[in-house]
Amino acid sequence: MTKEIALAEMKNLVGTEMGVSDWITVDQTMINAFGKATLDEQFIHMDPERARAESPFGGTIAHGFLTLSLLSALNYDALPRIREQTMGINYGFDTVRFVTPVKSGARVRGRFTLAEARFRGAAMLMTTYDVTVEIENEKKPALTARWTTISQFNPEDRPEDA
Repeated sequence: MTKEIALAEMKNLVGTEMGVSDWITVDQTMINAFGKATLDEQFIHMDPERARAESPFGGTIAHGFLTLSLLSALNYDALPRIREQTMGINYGFDTVRFVTPVKSGARVRGRFTLAEARFRGAAMLMTTYDVTVEIENEKKPALTARWTTISQFNPEDRPEDA
């Protein structure tokens, strides 16, 4: 997404769906790379033949933490950029639920609703999003979460009414 919004607009957008990302394909190559990087090489993720034969999923599935880690890419695609922001960082999650496994080859996208926006200190905006990671052609989502991020900005850019 290329849209920009002003820092001063954020508090007025609480309760608004801020964006929906494009679909991302979670293929076996991505799953294998994540498994190797995180040392989680359980067969339900890494061995398609064994997963087909021995798991209840009918094949390999993505790691829940892989799905969670895709929030960064989904966020960049879905959310408008805050014009005055100099950098953004993760603060944490209040809840994360892995609702439905993401099968290898499935496509996912993120849906972001602004739940809270509050200024902290002279140069930070904390934003909390209710996030749903949807799986194409599935009724239930892959993941739901409440995610808080911090946007850093220059103190002189802080809105007067903040």
